[in-house]
Amino acid sequence: MVARKVAARLKPDSLTEFTNLMEREILPWLRKQDGFLDLIVLAVPHCREVATISFWDEKANAHFYNSAGYPEALRMLETLLDGPPYVKTFDVVGSTFQGLGLAPPRVQPLLPGARPAQLGFAG
Repeated sequence: MVARKVAARLKPDSLTEFTNLMEREILPWLRKQDGFLDLIVLAVPHCREVATISFWDEKANAHFYNSAGYPEALRMLETLLDGPPYVKTFDVVGSTFQGLGLAPPRVQPLLPGARPAQLGFAG
């Protein structure tokens, strides 16, 4: 599973319109995208900074959305944004959300002759 974080700055006094657009248009549209799992929308109180974190079942679907769907989402939001958003994609390696699958852990091989305790592992 992967997560896409999109951080942006809104134009003054547009948080309510942004929130409404996310709930009424973008979220229903996202639910139709292959591999979409969930969306979290964040806002800094009394500030123009917002962020969204979308969860995707696999990298291929997140990358496809980034190239085919994300430009459409930007068009929907362009009148509310005060500059281009910052986008970053993450592997989800831990979560307390129920039902979300995690990316497999990346295992570092042991060096020849190294014991697990030397590498910071107990046991």
